Amino acid sequence: LSPEIVIFDRFTTEEQFGWRVSEQVPNAVKILDTEDLHFLRTAREKAFKQNRNLEHLDLINDVFKREIASILRCDLSLIISEFEMNLLIEKFRIDENILFYLPLFGEVKKSETSFSERKNFISIGNFLHEPNWQTVLQLKKLWKDIKKQLQEAEIHIYGAYATEKVFQLHNEKEGFLIKGRAESVAEVYSKAKILLAPIPYGAGLKGKLFEAMQLGLPSITTKMGAEAMNGNLDWNGFITSDEDDFVAKAVELYTNKSLWETAQKNGYKILEKRFKKEVFATDFMNRIEALQLDLKAHRNQNFLGQILQH
Repeated sequence: LSPEIVIFDRFTTEEQFGWRVSEQVPNAVKILDTEDLHFLRTAREKAFKQNRNLEHLDLINDVFKREIASILRCDLSLIISEFEMNLLIEKFRIDENILFYLPLFGEVKKSETSFSERKNFISIGNFLHEPNWQTVLQLKKLWKDIKKQLQEAEIHIYGAYATEKVFQLHNEKEGFLIKGRAESVAEVYSKAKILLAPIPYGAGLKGKLFEAMQLGLPSITTKMGAEAMNGNLDWNGFITSDEDDFVAKAVELYTNKSLWETAQKNGYKILEKRFKKEVFATDFMNRIEALQLDLKAHRNQNFLGQILQH
């Protein structure tokens, strides 16, 4: 095999195989798909679990050193979030020439299910991912106050790899139902009225919120959940990190048809304006072609990468 381009799935893959690619196919363009910045999530998790604000020193962790080294060793790193792009360029002075902003792509799949045909709240996310577990714990705390005001409503919690500690939260009387893995996200989203995602920490773009916009499901999330998604456009629901406000907004959106329909349209608009594949495809292809044409000069400019590679 003599590939012209090699893509590493996250920095741990580059750590394992980057040296070998450089040794065997030195002229292949090396692209790192970061997925999201793992050092940022690690830092936020630490601050969250210690119940304090994030500090600059939290970011300079071991994962940071490894991940930044991988970014520097590669010819191009794909960054999924505008926030993370700015963090790398402005705070850590990473050369823009070795970064490329390439978020998730979203095709709108307009929902046929109306407000009145839907019922209940939903939360989704696999439980191997720690922020998803923490999100469910936040929901457990908030749910009683929502249920008090919407006695007929239930919340359905979906997620693969649910352990015994997750199922212990299941409570039929409270309407807090742990459903396990969803066979079809589209199907469960089309039945629910609102996605609740009080995400306490994380990084990148949140797939559950992204899919909710695609499939016409309004959502309520935190500032952390919505990070880098809506730009200056209105969210498809509400963004709030205040617990009382979260409860009030959940009740309001659940009961107000015109507000709900506006929220659904806002989600479609965000995808159309900010995440259409066509917005990024040409620039991305041009960037790769330019790299291939002048790879040696590009690498000479990235001298720190050469040092780390050496």
